[in-house]
Amino acid sequence: METLIDLRSDTVTRPTPEMRAAMAAAEVGDDVYGEDPTVNLLEKRAAENFGREAALFVPTGTMGNQIAIRVHTQPGQEVICEARAHILDWEMATAAAFSGCLLRTVTTKRGTLTWQEIEPLVHERSTFRAATGLIEIENTANMAGGRITPLAAMEEIWTGAKERGLPVHLDGARIFNAAAALGVEVKTLTRGFDTVMFCLSKGLCAPVGSMLVGSQQVIDSARIVRKALGGGMRQAGVLAAAGLIALEQMPARLHEDHANARLLAEALATLEGVAIDPKTVETNIVIFRLTGKVTAAQMVAALKTRGILASAVGPDAIRLVTHHDVDRAACLKAVDALTEILETPAHAH
Repeated sequence: METLIDLRSDTVTRPTPEMRAAMAAAEVGDDVYGEDPTVNLLEKRAAENFGREAALFVPTGTMGNQIAIRVHTQPGQEVICEARAHILDWEMATAAAFSGCLLRTVTTKRGTLTWQEIEPLVHERSTFRAATGLIEIENTANMAGGRITPLAAMEEIWTGAKERGLPVHLDGARIFNAAAALGVEVKTLTRGFDTVMFCLSKGLCAPVGSMLVGSQQVIDSARIVRKALGGGMRQAGVLAAAGLIALEQMPARLHEDHANARLLAEALATLEGVAIDPKTVETNIVIFRLTGKVTAAQMVAALKTRGILASAVGPDAIRLVTHHDVDRAACLKAVDALTEILETPAHAH
């Protein structure tokens, strides 16, 4: 059977042979006791990479984000985020259920936030309305098509938040993609955040896991919250071994994914029935709109019959995500399939 070309997400990446070998050979202990040497090494390296005092290995990015919200806020506070934020749409309302917080969303055209957009929604403690407890930024912004928040915009947010005495958390699930595209180290790109979550299991190819980095005090609290959420994983060195390779070796190849995403975007832009501006494709995510009679669901189904997997992210919107397991040739094949579907008389528009 022909191999599927899976462009649904970079979460579908399989661990590399080197990762599998490291997992099999990993030195392990009980991480809840703090005795897993491989987890401890991964946490040390992650903290160093981001210029922080400490780090925490968590099973998922969602858990990392939700631990940060819990540590930074009090029940009854608001968390400011963009209207397409992952913490709003894809984390099962956990900010409300677990931390008792309301997400105060900002709708932006670009899908990324500026201090000018955040500031009017910042509220002090009063007897009239809920106070702001946290500002959350997502970089890159998944549902904005992998758009990057530039360093200058984040510096304004850090300064404004500090003046207001507010913590700032980064959902940096794909922060290494942003760093690769900007040519800036993650340490520099994230220096003003109180906490940063980043994923090992997306473009970096680890099978499982994310990291939360911050001050020693914050991470000590985060470790307790991780246990409360069921994230104490015992001999997790088997997973952390792959995470070390992900952290140390895989960021260097992310530019390949970005080039493939641009290839897809530029080819899509030439097709009738497709709306996309290739200039908005900054990293490894391509979101395009169908302007004819073909719906996103129909397109996804038609692609699947041709051995290509994609995601519908709206009635007329499709998301394609490039990654380690999809090369340039596979991306060109996906373009051919899209072209064929759109030019078929049954889908005339």
